[in-house]
Order: sequence, then structure tokens, then C-alpha cells
Amino acid sequence: MASGPAAYDPETMPPRSPRSRDLGTPIDRNLALELVRVTEGAAMAAGRYMGRNNKEEADQAAVDSMRRSLGFVDMDGEVVIGEGEKDEAPMLYIGERVGNGNPPQVDVAVDPIDGTRLVARGLPGGISTVALAERGTLFHTHCAYMEKLIVGPKAARVIDITDSVAVNLRRIARAEGRSVEDLTVVVLDRDRHDRLLRDIRAAGARVKLIMDGDVAAGLMAAMEHRTGIDVLMGIGGAPEAVLAACAVKCLGGGMQGRLWPRDDGERAVVRHEGKDPDAVVGLDDLCAGENVFFAATGITDGELLEGVRFRGDTAETHSLVMRSYSGTTRYVEAQHDLTRLRQRAPAEAGVS
Repeated sequence: MASGPAAYDPETMPPRSPRSRDLGTPIDRNLALELVRVTEGAAMAAGRYMGRNNKEEADQAAVDSMRRSLGFVDMDGEVVIGEGEKDEAPMLYIGERVGNGNPPQVDVAVDPIDGTRLVARGLPGGISTVALAERGTLFHTHCAYMEKLIVGPKAARVIDITDSVAVNLRRIARAEGRSVEDLTVVVLDRDRHDRLLRDIRAAGARVKLIMDGDVAAGLMAAMEHRTGIDVLMGIGGAPEAVLAACAVKCLGGGMQGRLWPRDDGERAVVRHEGKDPDAVVGLDDLCAGENVFFAATGITDGELLEGVRFRGDTAETHSLVMRSYSGTTRYVEAQHDLTRLRQRAPAEAGVS
């Protein structure tokens, strides 16, 4: 396997020459396309395992590719949302330093596969995601779950997660200039959502149930003009909430959350972190950065992005990349020469 330059390690390598930059400089803007290359590689690596019913191998392929690609990115990054603690994740663990060590200093949030089960079963909606924000601006907790409410820009200022489902849906509909019956709410298909689903249906809104894909669902709710999904409601992963918040911030949408400890032990962990387990966290609590980048590439076909297509010596990927500072969202359709990629780094070409 071809190897690239080692990632910058501040403990073993001399410091790089500092390069001053202001928020919004062209160098910072280049990060957007660098991140797309990261998610493209992870998506192609995972795409080889589509429908092969092996979540572990698919996830490992995506992690390997993403970790390698992040080592080339022009940044001094620290993983704050990753694959877990160091003792359980050899790569992309929380606290790991990634990038080549040059400025800017950033928090890094990754989900090499959002919807691992979707990819393993060949179902729609699996994506690879990564987000960056200024150092110290992304929310972190050891609580696994969070209740979430996500909407697009028009309804960003009218939501209140402490209010009832019906009241929130009426406010959202009014902000959108529609009726509640016109709204579509995306919800994870879990037993814990039985009451939520009853409330949504009683209010008159439509429901879209999904098996997995927490980050993609949040994206879809914040991009209602493109996806037809108006709201995300329900309890999902807390790490996925932070990644979704990065995307929502770039899109100008609205988001609120509340940690959802499953037992007294998790509540104690949250309190030990200095957090109130019952407090509402807003978008700026989850992602306080002003210069936030988010990129995603489709692994399997979905409503948001098309999946990876392998065509012999080439592969086709579909991605989006966005940035909060400029408010720009780009859609990137790329053709990859797999022969050349195999020569450079086999995993980047999805070679197992």
C-alpha cells in the first residue's frame, strides 16, 4: 500500500512556521474542497461493502481512508466527535490530532459512515461526513443520546423544544406559509418514539420514518426546499447532533436539543461534565464557531445525495460542501480514475 506523509504530531515533530490568517481568507476557503476529498475517499472505500452485510468491515474501510486523507489537510485539528475514546478506537478517537499541523487550529467532527446499517444492507441514505470549526467551539459530551428539533431557515426562530409537538408544528407551518397538513416530519423508527409519532399524526402532519442516518435526516430537514422534509423530531445520537448542527449553521437553519440520559449513571456523567441534563441546548451551544465547514458524500443512493457508482476504471461520487462564513453550499459531482488512485493509495479507490 502506498503511504503518504505522516500526520503532524506535535510531540515528535518540530512546530511548523506559523502563518497568520484572518477569518475568511482564501487559504481558509480551500479547506472546503480538501474536506470533500476526505469524504469522497471514505465513501468510495465504504461503497465496496454496500449490501455485503458487514458493518464492521465497511466502517473500518471508511475510517482508514478518512484518517489517511485528514493527514494531508492543511490544518491543526483535534478530533472532538469521532469513533470513541482512545482505548476503544485506534483511529479517529476523541482527542486525536489530525492534519499537517499548520494553522488554523480547529475542532474536527467525523462520522465516516452515517448509517452503517444502511450501507451494510444496501439501503438508501448512507453518507460519509466531516465538519470543522474553530478550536474549542464544538459541543462534547459522553451522553450517547440527545432529543433534537431541526428546521430550515424560515422557521429557525420559532421552535421551542420544551413546547408541545402540536404547538411547534403550528409555528413552523405559519413561518413556512403553509398548513400543518403540508409539513413532513422525519423521525427515527424506534419504539421510544411511539408517543411522538402519535402526537405528530394527531396534529395532522405527515411522517417519514427512517431506519438510520441521523446526520442525513438533520440535513434534509434544514434543506426543506430541496428534500421536501420540513422538520426533524425525536431522540438520536448526541455526536450526530453536533455534526448536524454544523450543517444547520452553514444553512442558516434552526436547531434545539436536550441530552437524553438513559439512566441515573448517565445523568451522573452529564453532571460530572458540568452540564445540566435537562437544559435546552441551542444551535450556538452545539456549534459556537463562526467559520464552520461541513462536507458529505453519498455512499448509497438517497434523497439528499446519490451513492458511489463504480464503472470499471472509474468511480462517480456526489457530494455537498458548505461553509457558514459565506453561506455557500456547493454540490460536487466527481469522476475518479481508479487506476491512478490505486497507484497512490489503494484504500482511496475502494480497494479491499
